[in-house]
Amino acid sequence: MTTLVLVRHGETVWHAENRYAGVSDISLTARGHDQAAQLAAWAAAAGLSAVWTSTLSRAQLTAAPCAEAAGTPLWADERLRELDFGDGEGLTRAEMREQFPEALDAFHADPVADHLPGGEDPAHAAQRFTACLRDIAEQHPDGRVLVVAHTTAIRLALCQLLGVPLRKYRRLFPFLRNCALTEIRLEGDRVAVLEFNAPITRPVG
Repeated sequence: MTTLVLVRHGETVWHAENRYAGVSDISLTARGHDQAAQLAAWAAAAGLSAVWTSTLSRAQLTAAPCAEAAGTPLWADERLRELDFGDGEGLTRAEMREQFPEALDAFHADPVADHLPGGEDPAHAAQRFTACLRDIAEQHPDGRVLVVAHTTAIRLALCQLLGVPLRKYRRLFPFLRNCALTEIRLEGDRVAVLEFNAPITRPVG
């Protein structure tokens, strides 16, 4: 049985305007670096076997201090990257409303069947992300692993693992806080959610 702690990276410079940052490589804000430092303080006492991260820099900048604090290897895998939002990359919802209103309405009705124009199929993103999680679990049996990734990819993966229709990911999991903890256990085909979107406000253990 492997325990995986899934974490969204620290705050980025696009956070304030809520711009869609999928595969765009966006840097952390000063607050984002502070959040990474807080997560690293948690990681130092969390009994981690390893730290894994998306290949996007905002995730790696969040994960690297954690690996150093925990004294564990840092592994990067592109399968943990965020969903590609296509024509929506870098835009706010209001800007999308101006540029492709009908496609945006379809996305709100079913964000999987009618994902953003030019973007990645969310079903593919869910498959690659969960395949990576299962590979991580195989490499760290009975371990506890921190996985630093991205909000949409994590929410899709949770639906996939729990057998929930992917189109419900936005309704069931409306948001993930930056650097909050979502802890799951994987053992073969069995999945258990221990906590979801929990802030780091308590001691470990």
